[in-house]
Amino acid sequence: MTSSPEQTRGARLPSLTGLRFLAALLVFAFHTTWQTRFVDTPVFESAGFYGVTFFFVLSGFVLTWSARPGDTAPKVWRRRVVKIFPNHLVTFAVAGVLMLATAQAFTTTGTLANLFLLQAWIPDLTVPNTMNSVSWSLSCELFFYLTFPWILRLLNRFSARALWITAGALVAVTLLVPLVSVYLIGGQPLPFISDGTLSFEQIWFVYFFPPVRAAEFVLGVVAARLVLEGAWPRLGLAPALLVAVGGYVVQANVPYLWGIAGTAAIWLTPLVVAAAQADLQLTRSPFRGRALVRLGEWSFAFYMVHGLTVTYLHRYLVDGRDLTPLAGAGLLVLALAVALVLAWALFTFVETPAVRRFGVSRRDRAPRPPAPASQPLQEAAE
Repeated sequence: MTSSPEQTRGARLPSLTGLRFLAALLVFAFHTTWQTRFVDTPVFESAGFYGVTFFFVLSGFVLTWSARPGDTAPKVWRRRVVKIFPNHLVTFAVAGVLMLATAQAFTTTGTLANLFLLQAWIPDLTVPNTMNSVSWSLSCELFFYLTFPWILRLLNRFSARALWITAGALVAVTLLVPLVSVYLIGGQPLPFISDGTLSFEQIWFVYFFPPVRAAEFVLGVVAARLVLEGAWPRLGLAPALLVAVGGYVVQANVPYLWGIAGTAAIWLTPLVVAAAQADLQLTRSPFRGRALVRLGEWSFAFYMVHGLTVTYLHRYLVDGRDLTPLAGAGLLVLALAVALVLAWALFTFVETPAVRRFGVSRRDRAPRPPAPASQPLQEAAE
């Protein structure tokens, strides 16, 4: 059973909201078990990379899904800027205060690049790793948002066959980018990354550079278009979840550049689509529960606060001390609890009021005259 684009476009997809929190939790697990090591385990060494790719694919899918008839580029940009910048500016300011309190050095380039979300464009190790370092992904997202109106306009003209060819080409790009980095990008090798043969410039090109990461975003756009056209075969949520879990194992065992690259989109795009299809067909989904969906609504705020929470709790509570596994697990739970409370506060008092107040212009918010009786009403999709 398939639905027409008119029937499905803009329909609520709560399973994707629930999955957003699980993806944010993967990034949290990466930062607490590999980077700051509250608990020392190799299981989550690839979790952060996997979670970020999920967000990039999901971003393309959801923006396409929720595109409104008659949308203009400025309207799209307004909604996205209002969504990300208030949380970014608040956490940027908090990061600055924390850096001052701990006597950390500021750089002009790093500070300004982070403030204006340009850090992912600069191949300098110190730039994306200062201030609220997790905001580097917003630098990529901002580029995606700027290009989205033209990407969607182009892909709306594609047949299902052309969309599948595009999807295959995008997958090929994610596989080839690490090869380009290995053979064409130079730089001084970093001894603490992989086997010590990779430079930050090589890693930057694969992992940070927005035009390269755009392949994952566009794959999400293509996937949404295929679903809207009824051209994506029904896989089922359980098989798609198995593909995603198996893909995680693959990503953790391939050479480093392939492990951090957008190749994870190969395994995660089917999960995004299957979750959307489960909601459209009203079949069972473990990601649709009320609590998980609520956490998913907080997920952007959680992502924005978790890095600072983990970093500074580790700095003040661990700071080189050897932890027993039990103590480390306790601190990890504490960090999660603190991050969730801060995420709730940021979502409730910053993100939500900003979106409600500034997400739509006054002219668009004004009530419109009723449509003529002969004109069918069209539901707006958020």
